[in-house]
Amino acid sequence: MFLTLANIVLPVFLIIAVGAVYARKFKPDIRWINKVNMDVFIPALIFSALSSSDFELVNYKDLAIGSLVVVIGSGLILWPLAKFLKVSAKTFLPPMMFNNTGNMGIPLLVLAFGEEALPAAITIFVTVNLLHFTLGLYILDSRTKFSSLLKNPIVVTSFAGLAFSHFNLHLPAFLALPTEMLGQISIPLMLFALGVRLLDVDLSDLKLGTIGAFACPASGVLLAYLIAPFLNLPDQQWGILLVFAALPPAVLNFMLAEQYQQEPQRVASIVLAGNFASLVFIPLALWLALF
Repeated sequence: MFLTLANIVLPVFLIIAVGAVYARKFKPDIRWINKVNMDVFIPALIFSALSSSDFELVNYKDLAIGSLVVVIGSGLILWPLAKFLKVSAKTFLPPMMFNNTGNMGIPLLVLAFGEEALPAAITIFVTVNLLHFTLGLYILDSRTKFSSLLKNPIVVTSFAGLAFSHFNLHLPAFLALPTEMLGQISIPLMLFALGVRLLDVDLSDLKLGTIGAFACPASGVLLAYLIAPFLNLPDQQWGILLVFAALPPAVLNFMLAEQYQQEPQRVASIVLAGNFASLVFIPLALWLALF
């Protein structure tokens, strides 16, 4: 059992560590790499997975509902905690709600459950990102215009992939193969970029970061167990939902907090502490899901 968990978790954290070591030595500016990943590689991965002939959205409907409940429910459950800590809900709640489904979630789920889990992982990724770029931005700024969502490559390719799947359309091989190859770049690049990005933040608020590091996976896993009896999830999808619920806060929370000037250093503390704490919570969630 230990060897199985190690074979799943260690490759993820080793690639993150490579990114961190490289960043410490060379201090690269990866903003353009992250932009290319968000604009090209990740959309290619999503389109390739969603448009594949074996992907049927109806098979993942309950999984999408479950992930939606985990995201929104985490915010509702932890809202009183934000008030108790006397910290702004705009600062505390987004990292609690929107976890690392991209950089860590997709690679981890594929390693744990095999390539056949990729459509399920993509379903969760798309669901969470749609929520993040709608509800998440609204939490940060209620004046946000959602028309910009239609210009987001991830959103556009998500709907395109679903349309191809629904109408049983297929790209010609000379387009499908390079699209799939571009998508395969995104997974290791996400992990490497996470390692680089983690060096940009610091634990300036250790207490808040530590509380968030425990509150995020605890609320997610609690909600996953509460919602499970109401969902018709196959065993593998239940395991995927459980691991997703235990993921740490997404680094994107820090980037958006910086963009909207919503106490980015406090958000950085939560994100960094949460990702370090995932060294404990992720193996525990995998053990619950697999054994």
